[in-house]
Formats: sequence, C-alpha cells, structure tokens
Amino acid sequence: MHRRRLPIGIQTFAKIRADDHYYVDKTGFIRQLTDEGTHYFLSRPRRFGKSLLIDTLGDLFAGNEALFRGLLIHPHWDWTTRYPVIRLSFGGGLVHSRAALDDKILETLDDNALRLGLTVEAPSLSGRFSRLIQQAHAATGRRVVILVDEYDKPILDNLTEPDTARATRDGLRDLYSVIKDNDAHVRFVFITGVSKFSKVSIFSGLNNLNDITVDTAYSALCGYTETDVETVFAPELPGLDRDAIRRWYNGYNWTGEAVYNPFDLLLLFQKREFRTWWFETGTPTFLVDLLMQRGFFTPSLARLRADEALLSAFDVDHLATEALLWQTGYLTFTGTRQLGARREYTLGYPNLEVESALNDSLVKALIGHPGQASELASRLYDLLAAADFAGLRAHVDSLFAAIPYQWHTGNPIARYEGYYASVFYSHLAALGLDLTTEDASRQGRVDLTLKFNGRIWLFEFKVVELEPAGRALQQLKERGYADKYRAAGQPIHLIGIEFSREQRGVVGFEVETL
Repeated sequence: MHRRRLPIGIQTFAKIRADDHYYVDKTGFIRQLTDEGTHYFLSRPRRFGKSLLIDTLGDLFAGNEALFRGLLIHPHWDWTTRYPVIRLSFGGGLVHSRAALDDKILETLDDNALRLGLTVEAPSLSGRFSRLIQQAHAATGRRVVILVDEYDKPILDNLTEPDTARATRDGLRDLYSVIKDNDAHVRFVFITGVSKFSKVSIFSGLNNLNDITVDTAYSALCGYTETDVETVFAPELPGLDRDAIRRWYNGYNWTGEAVYNPFDLLLLFQKREFRTWWFETGTPTFLVDLLMQRGFFTPSLARLRADEALLSAFDVDHLATEALLWQTGYLTFTGTRQLGARREYTLGYPNLEVESALNDSLVKALIGHPGQASELASRLYDLLAAADFAGLRAHVDSLFAAIPYQWHTGNPIARYEGYYASVFYSHLAALGLDLTTEDASRQGRVDLTLKFNGRIWLFEFKVVELEPAGRALQQLKERGYADKYRAAGQPIHLIGIEFSREQRGVVGFEVETL
C-alpha cells in the first residue's frame, strides 16, 4: 500500500492534488449540489474541511480541469466553460470594530477585482460589491460564482462585546444583501461558517438560500466517513486500534451518515497516539463561561433535546445554549423524531474526545481550581480501579473541599440544586469512561451509571438540609435500578450521595454491593 502525504492544515485543493497528498473525493456531492440548485448555506464546526470545500468549488468553476482528473465529477462537467469566481473569506486576522470590518471587506473586494482584471469603484462597500459582480458578468459573458468562507467569524470574534458584534453583524448583512439584489448576474453561491445565525438577522435578503446544514444527503459533505478511513487511509491503519479510532473520533452526524473530524484523524495518523487533537486547538472558554453563568446541568449534555426553531435561534441578542453547543461541534445529533408538526432532535457527545475534554474544562470551571481538578482526576481513576469505597468517599470530600469559599459566595452557579451533581458528573466524565446519564429502566431513571473494570456502578444524588437522610440509596434499592444489570453476572455497586448546600459538601455517602 502506497502511503501518501498527510494534508495537515492544507486548505488548498491544487496543493493537495499536485503534491501527492491523501484526498477524500467529495466531488460526487459537489456534482449533486450544482445539478440541483444554485444558492447554498452550510454550517459546520471548525477544522472540518469547509475551506477546502470552498477552494475545490472555486477551481471547479474556474475550469481547472487537470486537478479533477480521476475524480467523480470529471466526466460530468463542462470543462469548456469558465466562470468568474468571487471569493470572500473572513478567516484571517481578528476584526474588533465596524471600521476594521469595512477595511477587511474593501481589501477583499479589491483583491477580487485585481484577480479578475477589473477596476471597480463606488462610494459604498455594497455598491462596490454590486459593481464587481456586474462587471465580472459583463467582461466574461458568464454569470458569477460567489464563494464565502467563514462568513460569521467577525461576529463570533466579538460575542463577548455585544455592541461590536451587532455592528459587525449589520455590516455583513449589508454585504450579503447585495447577492440577492444581483441575482440575474449570479450562477452559483456557496456560503459557509461555524454558526447558523437566523436568516432574519443576517440573510434577510437572501430568501432563496438553501440551508443544507441538516440534510441527510449532505451529512458527509465535510468530514471522513467510515468507508473513507477503510479505503483512502488504509495504509495508515496498521498498528492502530480500529475500535479505538471510532470511539475517540467518529460520531459527528447531521441526520445522515456519521463522519470523523478530519483534523483528528490526520494528527492521529501522523503522531500515532490518541489525544484530544481537535479540542486542544480551541478551548471553548466563552462556551464554558456561558454554561457557568446559566447554571447549566452538565449531566444533561449527554442527552439533550431541542427542536428546529431552537437550534436556529442563534443571534447576538439570543444565544441559545443548545444551539451554541451543537453549532460549535461539542454536541451532535444522536436521534430525531416527528411530534406532529414539530421535529425534535436528541443531542449528545459525538465521541470520547469531546466528552472527556469538554468535561475536563467544565469541572475545572465548576470547582474554580484547575490545578486541583487535574490532580483529583488521576486519583479518582485509581480509586475506581481498586473499588476502594472508603477512599472514594474521602475523595469526594476532597473534591468539594478544593472549592474556594470565595468561589461559592461569588459564583451564581453554586446556588443551583444541580451544582453538586454537575461537579461529580463532569469530574467522572473527564476520565473518558463508559458513563450513562439518566439510565432508563422500567422503574425510572438512575442519575448515573458507570461500567468500568468488570463492575457496574449506579449513582443517585440528592440535595438535603444539614443532615443525611439516606434517601439516595433508598431510592436505588426501592426502584430496583440494578435489575436490568443482574444477568451480566458482574458486581453491582449502589452508591447514594447526599449533598448539603449549607455545609457546601457531602453529608451522606452510602454504598451497597449486590
């Protein structure tokens, strides 16, 4: 098997094709797009191959036939026709004011005019863009292809400064409205970004934009499928555990075929070790801060429900938590059902990488002591491996004792009833073990189920007053939560944990082994 070069960080289609890099052929999807429509929008998380897809579209419409030989679309494309291509990308640099955005837009439009051999002038940016489209059409006799990459980055860069975010949003809305006004001059439009801002807020004029973000046919438009890994990357697989690759990196889904994050797999093939490659490139500080402010119950991250309207309700003035988690790639679709006229989605972690890394960030924020959280995580694993219950009780005490008093009094999340369960859950989930939240049985749902080291651990959490009441363990026993696991023949540990807000810690910790 011939090993090729790994295209790590390469977003240029021509470079990948010319320099013997691995390439996963997405041109079958592109043919379908160009045959079925003309105006598209696609949202995908960062480092998912959006920029490469945009670049591939650019080379295709520009008629660079040699680059596509041997690919699915090659025999089906008219290579005698070349279209003028206008590319807008907001990926480079940071924009922290409306004036800086306007400068960026002007620079981008001038670059396009220069590349197309045009001289375009107008008193306004929208006028300049409009004339660029019209003159490109007039000069070539071909309608224009418009490709927009990271359309939303100027807004996302400023979410912590809402006034600036609103100003940049309005500037981008003015720019994108030009596309609709010049529809007679446009052959094809493709817009990509991380977020899925509501159409009213940023694409109010582009009512002919086909949003294929959640579309069964295009679920695998970006990312690598199981088949891609087995075929294209077959030379890289020897020496790597196939099941571990799936568990760590597969699982992103947009209601169709599941895919791997390309960045993760390429780094795995290069470094030959399992690590949180994608997560490490962009720690979600803003997201974690938002979850803390809103007192989000972290166990619910593993099984969240949302409808279409909520997932599309994303704007500077209304950042729905579920939409933010999904659009940034920390949650993905795990199921869907139709409830009358309403479509409901189930969201969950895509894979082990995201589950462990996100919860590691969350528990560090929840206890307000990052260094202590890392040290405690290592100790927790050893205690679970040894099934040391006395040590586990002492460990849980240590976990909550590590939270500074000032953090308790100065942070609103500590007042929420689910806070203690959130701390313990995220502390456990950061280890990347086999966890199930709200594990269903005929009698109800147990808070947390852990399968580890040939044992099954069932946890129930209660918040009590000053004294332990024994209600957590009692509920585990009375409702027979262990019944569904008895046939496995493994030890089953029932663990009831009771927390007191007044004492800011654990007051009850009971264990019974079946």
